[in-house]
Amino acid sequence: MLLSFQVADSATPRALSVEIDSLVIAGWVGRDAAATEHHIEELAALGVARPSTVPLYYRVSAGLLSQAPRIQVLGPHSSGEAEVFVFNADGEMWVSLVSDHTDRKLEAQGVAVSKQVCAKPVATQAWRYADVAAHWDELILRSTIEGEGGERGPRIVYQEGCLAALRPPPELIAGHARAMRSQATGLAAGTAMSCGTLSAIGGVRPSRSFAMELFDPRRRCSLTHCYAINVLPVVS
Repeated sequence: MLLSFQVADSATPRALSVEIDSLVIAGWVGRDAAATEHHIEELAALGVARPSTVPLYYRVSAGLLSQAPRIQVLGPHSSGEAEVFVFNADGEMWVSLVSDHTDRKLEAQGVAVSKQVCAKPVATQAWRYADVAAHWDELILRSTIEGEGGERGPRIVYQEGCLAALRPPPELIAGHARAMRSQATGLAAGTAMSCGTLSAIGGVRPSRSFAMELFDPRRRCSLTHCYAINVLPVVS
């Protein structure tokens, strides 16, 4: 999947293109082990199986990545999750945003299956990881939704928190290498990783549109993306 980004930094903004042929979604990435276990127990009560290990690395089709402003989903039970998206290009690591849009009804049958049936919207801007690595924990990840439950309504905050709550990309990348029994020290060319998410404020629920932002309070700039969700009817 070919993705294109606009890079905004101290130099002249430029375009960046990268071919992604392998997508890894890191799950259960909270730094607070007790909070992570509490969340696992909450989901288990809803029928979602416990992860076999923490963190857990799901392989998902790279063809699901999309930079379109609209996605289509089957049925009314899916919702977005704002996540940091990292990849290698031009010999260095880059940071963008992705929504791990997931079918929540299928999640109770199998988390991996539920992640495979929805498009994964990606922002069209990126930062160099080196430009934010030193103050990574200060970055703020947030998302907003509009029209929850399919009804028109005001846009409200759905997720918000500092990245200090989540394991940083180098730790996740190293964990994935161990899980794959690889000696690699970084992401392979063509591989991208979605780096986990924050809890939904008020609980997970569908909406008509989903917007996400990664805000850098030191540099006073953001990566952003918004997409609409078209629900297709379930027929039999």
